[in-house]
Amino acid sequence: MQTITFIGNGNMALSIAKGLQEKYNIEVVGRNKKSLDIFEKSLGIKIDKYLLSDFDMTHKTIILCVKPANIEEVGKLLQGKADLLISVLAGTPLQTIKKHLKPKNIIRSMPNLAASVGQSMTTLTGDLKAKDEAIAILNSIGETLWLSSEKEIDIATALAGSGPAYLALIAEALADGAVKQGLKREDAMVTMRGLFSGFSALIQETHPSLLKDSVMSPGGTTAAGYGALEEGNVRAACIAAIEKAYTKAKELAS
Repeated sequence: MQTITFIGNGNMALSIAKGLQEKYNIEVVGRNKKSLDIFEKSLGIKIDKYLLSDFDMTHKTIILCVKPANIEEVGKLLQGKADLLISVLAGTPLQTIKKHLKPKNIIRSMPNLAASVGQSMTTLTGDLKAKDEAIAILNSIGETLWLSSEKEIDIATALAGSGPAYLALIAEALADGAVKQGLKREDAMVTMRGLFSGFSALIQETHPSLLKDSVMSPGGTTAAGYGALEEGNVRAACIAAIEKAYTKAKELAS
């Protein structure tokens, strides 16, 4: 099997590694042995582990998962040029990564935490000659979408990359609402999970507005609840969340 090397061992690296481990050999590069051991234990399989200062990237396929602010420092510690480097650094331009790590081919991508269960929505852009290989790797953790510009991937980061946090807030709030009205907490959580599971299939086939209209009958329970969401400016808040996250991604790039 091909080997994929993770530089960085945080939550995103772990999520992607969990999604890739059945199809690829995994190795990880980090700052200290303790954190690498924790990564290995969380992954649940034996992997090769290296310290940053000891690692040569020559002929490697790299997934870069360090914090954007640390890229210059990390670049000074590593040796060699990777054959392919796939970055998951939010808001970090291709040019910045090329400057500090000098890979032969580079791709910017933005998976999300659903990579750990093979359900990530991953957007990517970068060197066209590496497009097919990068898509093949990232298809192992879910769906992929190739974008034509870095501006688009910054917008997509605000939607798909940050989206799980937004949906988690909505899920928690809906369950809390059911508990407030008298449903047991455990029953509210089971009901909420079932709701999201079924909705994920429906939204693949039906436009959101049509799905909403098919549920909301005149003067019914859904219409009453939907009215409360509109009164709370939930739609406007969601639109603003994408704008704020996109603006932050641009700030990280500057």
